Amino acid sequence: MSNYFKLDKSDSVALLTFDRNEKRNPLNQDSVAELEANLLAIRDDHEIRALTITGVGNTFSAGADLSHMKGVADPAERQRLFTSIAPERRRILRRTLALLQNLEIPTVAAVNGFAVGGGWFLALACDLRIAVEGAEFWMPEVDLGSPGPRGPEQWLAQHVGPARAKEIIFTCRHFKADELLQWGLLNRVVKKTDLMPTALELARSLAAKRPDAIRQAKAQINGYFLE
Repeated sequence: MSNYFKLDKSDSVALLTFDRNEKRNPLNQDSVAELEANLLAIRDDHEIRALTITGVGNTFSAGADLSHMKGVADPAERQRLFTSIAPERRRILRRTLALLQNLEIPTVAAVNGFAVGGGWFLALACDLRIAVEGAEFWMPEVDLGSPGPRGPEQWLAQHVGPARAKEIIFTCRHFKADELLQWGLLNRVVKKTDLMPTALELARSLAAKRPDAIRQAKAQINGYFLE
């Protein structure tokens, strides 16, 4: 039984929805394992020719599950608790995001609200990104005492250059969707009511194209920019 995600298929398009709004769609050990299992099933389903990923509520994904830090106010203790889980979390998340990035089908992130830390990396691992107006993105890891996964941080630098990647990672500030659209990290910014129709229409249009041509083009682009 699914605890974190819903997987729906319509014709040749899969829709994977992060469905734990009460926990702000966290990336913990269980949810990442479930995400990986869903991605493997999508990879092996040759009827699926495009994938859209979104979340429920106003959060795409809040990133690492920090429930074990609830009520801890001391900054040093918060850093200790965060860094104690960081190495294993980074390893598993990096593997799962690489699986998403290397799917042969086109992938679309429909960012419905906040995308934080690993949640931002989840969107970044998709080929195309559409966000709602007012969506916010930030990387809190440095303030919590540990950097994010090495691979995804390198992807960020390859997308926007080292200077802007360092600004995002070092400052931990919140970035609005409109600013990231200008930086080239988003493809479109739309009204909330238009998010899913726009994302699914784009996915359907990509699914209708020759899959071998999409696969080859994606491999060539990823091989050049994301080695």
